[in-house]
Amino acid sequence: MIIDAHHHLWRPERGYDWLDAPGLEVIRRPFTPQDLTTELAAAGVHGTVLVEGGRCHPDEAAEFLGYAADTPAILAVVAWLDVAAGDVAATIERYRRLRGGEFLVGVRSQVQGEADPDYLDRPDVRRGLAEIGAAGLVFDLVIRADQLPAAARAARAVPQLRFVLDHLGKPRIDEGEAGLRSWRGPLAALAANPNVTGKLSGLVTEAGPDWSPDELRPFVEAAIEEFGPERLMFGSDWPVCLLRLDYPGVRRALTAALPPLSARDRHEIFAGTAVRAYDLARRVEQLAPAPPA
Repeated sequence: MIIDAHHHLWRPERGYDWLDAPGLEVIRRPFTPQDLTTELAAAGVHGTVLVEGGRCHPDEAAEFLGYAADTPAILAVVAWLDVAAGDVAATIERYRRLRGGEFLVGVRSQVQGEADPDYLDRPDVRRGLAEIGAAGLVFDLVIRADQLPAAARAARAVPQLRFVLDHLGKPRIDEGEAGLRSWRGPLAALAANPNVTGKLSGLVTEAGPDWSPDELRPFVEAAIEEFGPERLMFGSDWPVCLLRLDYPGVRRALTAALPPLSARDRHEIFAGTAVRAYDLARRVEQLAPAPPA
């Protein structure tokens, strides 16, 4: 079984202004549940986690939870929420009352868009994080590499909250060895917190235009050394990945970048970790028999 722990859907006309940036023409179009289902069949992926797409509006949560209710392959939703807004608990409760609210497993703020690398240290943010933890949800960290130290401090300060690091903190893969050196230490500090899990997602778009799996390999190996396979999960980051390659190609690229691993460790990365991190066990059982122990 393969679980894609990170993908998006959007209709640009509904407020995804970031898609207006130059160079994004390939993904500046609607991506629907029907499109997703076609891609999953071609790539051999059984289930997915749908993640907010930068619209930064609560209406997106209602739309995505509805998609999950209607699309068997969408096992869970990570919705947008302003972690600093002061109404975090109330917003989560509203989301849960929506159609498909039972598919809400986590929330995410666009922290990567905050200029302050120490944004996650702010008292209002910390209060929001604590409320997310009290609600039993995951907080996905979409952050830049320079925000990793603050993320490590937040993970220590809010141990009851489960954090998931999207895209490994967006290391500068295009800078090669220099990018690896500047990212490795802060990543290790974050991974030292047992309440943090990482996603092997979004890496192809952090590499240079003439990238190869060889460029990804040092970063993937470092993540495995710091987190272990049992705290890492595969994510396609589709359709953003189309800026570099197609959906099946992302899975092939990650497979090529992985070091030699046991069958059990590969299962952790491609399914097991996501099932645990997002509490998907009951939904996965409805898709296919459990893998052998």
